[in-house]
Amino acid sequence: MKKTPPTQSSKKQIIDDYGVKRGDTGSPEVQIALLTSRIQNLSTHLEQNKKDNHSRRGLLGLISKRRRLLIYLQDKDVKRYGVLIKKLGLKK
Repeated sequence: MKKTPPTQSSKKQIIDDYGVKRGDTGSPEVQIALLTSRIQNLSTHLEQNKKDNHSRRGLLGLISKRRRLLIYLQDKDVKRYGVLIKKLGLKK
């Protein structure tokens, strides 16, 4: 059973919710929110498929990328970082 990536409509919803301005897809907030969505989907896949080491390695890469973006956002603007962490429900 293959887990499908987020649909185009769910991606658009995430972009609308976290974008700084209309049509914003490059801001750290949007990128972090999209990565969080992919991480959650992959985590549920790995709970069912414990021996899928290739997907596990991909998950670790996504987590690292999200961590780097979070560090960048924290250095750039602590206030935006705090709001995003609360909105996504991440620990930090």
